[in-house]
Amino acid sequence: MEKLSIVIPVLNEQETINIFFETLEKISAKIPQYEFEYWFIDDGSTDTTIKILEELHQSFPNVHFIEFSRNFGKESAIYAGLQHSTGKFVILMDVDLQDPPELIPEMLRTIESGDFDSVGTKRISRDKKHRILNFFSSYFYTIINKISNTHIVEGARDYRIMTRQMVDSILSMQEYNRFSKGLFSWVGFKQKYIEYENINRVAGKTSWSVWSLIKYSIEGIVSFSQAPLMLSFFMGFISFFIALIFIIILFVRHFIDPGAAINGWTSMVVILLMVSGVQLLSLGIIGRYISNIYLEVKKRPIYLARKIK
Repeated sequence: MEKLSIVIPVLNEQETINIFFETLEKISAKIPQYEFEYWFIDDGSTDTTIKILEELHQSFPNVHFIEFSRNFGKESAIYAGLQHSTGKFVILMDVDLQDPPELIPEMLRTIESGDFDSVGTKRISRDKKHRILNFFSSYFYTIINKISNTHIVEGARDYRIMTRQMVDSILSMQEYNRFSKGLFSWVGFKQKYIEYENINRVAGKTSWSVWSLIKYSIEGIVSFSQAPLMLSFFMGFISFFIALIFIIILFVRHFIDPGAAINGWTSMVVILLMVSGVQLLSLGIIGRYISNIYLEVKKRPIYLARKIK
């Protein structure tokens, strides 16, 4: 019997864990040739999540969990789960059942054919309640695919099944600042995506806020594109070019009409503010890249575990 590892990052999901486990066990009964190995990664939950995982582990020997010492983020949880998985194939999915478990048999059949190293999923519709977030999400994919050499599939979820070879390749990249959607694409291999309609959470509330999504988007752009650095360079060049033109105009004007009064203090202040703004923006962009370098060179661990069972 082959082992199928399922990696599930969780954060304050006390209402969904048991529902998720019962649903997956029903799927497991339909594919008896595979033994399910569960790896729940508790990313610093403050509710009873860890207690529920303890109870599941005691009742079912194939249920394992890692309890982080604090909140390290979903990217660290994904890394930890992949690192401890032992199955021939590894499935990464969320616990809220927005990733439909019913697709697992189809995903398995596709990857068993040997034609693909990963079978991912992409959502072709979104929650209509969050139209503004949906707009910015779609715009993010448009931007990053134009400025990055790594193509990221729009609507792609973390929900996917991977071969051991692909998992090992992802684990070989031990960078501290991780953006898994980009890493999954960067490693290459043969990948296929299955489309599905949006599904609402089975219970509980999402831990993602607008600000966390913005930070996640920035991390993705910084990790997989140098375009912001080039933008700061071009803004500096344009500012210098405009200033050079003004110098030439003032120089010529001085000889044509030496007694002309110097006017335009308001416009001068506006120009100074604009140039200062460009400089600060450029410094901010450069600083963001430097902060990533700073975190990488310190070689801090991607996560710290309080308990592993």
